[in-house]
Amino acid sequence: MRHRRSSAGDSGLVFAVPTSVFDPTRCHLGEGPSYDPLDDMAWWVDILERRLFSRPLSQVGGSARSHVLPFMASHVAAIDPGRHLLSAEDGLYVRNLGDGSLRLHCPLEANDAGTRSNDGRVHPSGTLWVGTMAYDAEEGRGAIYHVCGATVTRLYGGITIPNGICFSPDGTIGYFVDTAEGVLRRVSVDAATGLPAGEPRTLYDHRGGEGGIDGAVVDIDGLIWTARFGAACLDAYSPAGERVRTVPVPARQPTCPTFAGRDLDRLLVTTAFEGMDAEQREADPEHGRTLLVDVGARGVLEPAFRLTD
Repeated sequence: MRHRRSSAGDSGLVFAVPTSVFDPTRCHLGEGPSYDPLDDMAWWVDILERRLFSRPLSQVGGSARSHVLPFMASHVAAIDPGRHLLSAEDGLYVRNLGDGSLRLHCPLEANDAGTRSNDGRVHPSGTLWVGTMAYDAEEGRGAIYHVCGATVTRLYGGITIPNGICFSPDGTIGYFVDTAEGVLRRVSVDAATGLPAGEPRTLYDHRGGEGGIDGAVVDIDGLIWTARFGAACLDAYSPAGERVRTVPVPARQPTCPTFAGRDLDRLLVTTAFEGMDAEQREADPEHGRTLLVDVGARGVLEPAFRLTD
């Protein structure tokens, strides 16, 4: 497998594409977007402000509906037409879409008051990979877990900021990154269980590059699309470890993409203004807003989480 470091000489990979503000609401730390083509609804969270947002992709004008949460949530996953799974500070919660009620499904590092959930993605088997990290991003305090039904298995520890969790369309390859380290990793995965079937290997070494690799999603052709926090762009990597495209976006801190639209042909991208002072926010007019980016690729709908083993 080939892998390489970031290079300043990659300007030929940069492609401008149509990009728009999907929702003008500014998120302190927007994250965890998902999309349901059955009702054309996009969902995402603001982790630090404890809010969940919903908005039809076809809505013209106005802003998203805001739902107040009693905890910090970092990822939204479908269960069925009436329920979602939220990854949160102390566990995974089932949320009823009808009345907003919440029920704890299973704990996640509930005995550690210093950590919260972060990036997550549902595997084609219906299991979940979800990361945890310290509130203050303490080095090495985070981990990545596999959740099958209510059974939680620790996969990888010693991670500072788990991100980039996504899977190949056939479920045989998993990807993840520790944003603080800057190395995107690839691992063989059992397609039937979502469990690793080998040791992680380096796919792409971004150490020394601008910004940090954040959330990610895989398209129908197997390209890994990542948000590059702090660098105002998205990157696409091949399964062989080559960065093949970079797409500028109008917000400096993109956090996570997911495919959206009836044809899953656009990227819904959350952003953040976490850590930016007033001068930096003024220089970044779209900071914290949620974007739609026409990258010229089609995605695969993220599977629903399977509640029972």
